[in-house]
Amino acid sequence: MKKITLLWFLCFTNIALTQEKMITNEGLLYFEASVPLFEEIKARNETATCILNTKTGEIFSLALVKDFRFKMKLMEDHFNEYYMESNRYPKATFKGIIEDFNYEIIDILPKEFKLKGRLTLHGQSKLIATTLFLRKTGDGLEIISNFNINSDDYNIKIPQMLSMKVSKIVNINTRFIVKDIYLPKQSLRARSNLSNSNLKPVFSILSEETR
Repeated sequence: MKKITLLWFLCFTNIALTQEKMITNEGLLYFEASVPLFEEIKARNETATCILNTKTGEIFSLALVKDFRFKMKLMEDHFNEYYMESNRYPKATFKGIIEDFNYEIIDILPKEFKLKGRLTLHGQSKLIATTLFLRKTGDGLEIISNFNINSDDYNIKIPQMLSMKVSKIVNINTRFIVKDIYLPKQSLRARSNLSNSNLKPVFSILSEETR
């Protein structure tokens, strides 16, 4: 299974170079499950991967659960061990499509689109429908979204003694700046080098699926 997944991704990176996909492995994810009057429960992940197909509007993102950082180490430990069981469920993924996506109509001002897809988290998969904003920047294409999930939908258990302090409704904010990796005039060798060097961090992240 591990070899199959690695071979699949090698094929995928080659396809990405010929189908005008954009990518980042430095995406930002924030979540908050705070309750008023209690200690804030929020974390930040700065290593999320996102791949966008600029022809079809298909979008895929992946985050390693252990890469979320809290202001207190104890919160981080409890998050991984008791809530997310990150040794058993090491990643969160989203696969969906941006409705009526058209790269040509996007400019430097944020443009609103509808996003539908499936979020897989803690061994559970649920449909998500939300709004996102796209705009072109000097670095690439910025993708911003904000939506809520219910921890019950993903079988994330909150201990009874903490139920007053941790919200079941979790707010999630995402920000990606994906960059163009389509190089039509380069040789196959140059494209291969791009896959092996620039995409190596992404390759390492996605290979976590096999562990």
